Amino acid sequence: MEYVYAALLLDAAGKEISEKSIEEVVKAAGMTPDAAQAKAIVASLKGVNIKDVIKNAQSMQHAAPAHEAAPHHAEGEKKHKDEKKEEVKEEEAAGGLASLFGGA
Repeated sequence: MEYVYAALLLDAAGKEISEKSIEEVVKAAGMTPDAAQAKAIVASLKGVNIKDVIKNAQSMQHAAPAHEAAPHHAEGEKKHKDEKKEEVKEEEAAGGLASLFGGA
């Protein structure tokens, strides 16, 4: 996960996201850089506009449908619970993506 954070930090600073720069950030944070992980994160971010991805993620978070606010009857409550279970599964799946970037 530290390599993702390094890439985000470099992007926020307006710096080039390269294997060398990611390794330097990781090293500056007091960790031993791993060239393979740096290479993997750079390859996975090739052609990705990080600012756009963050902006889209934020807008999706704020665009939740109003009907999810509060169910008014038993059937609505059951549906709401089912949706929450599905949401948790999606979060768990997204958490698994961290392993692609060397996160624990």
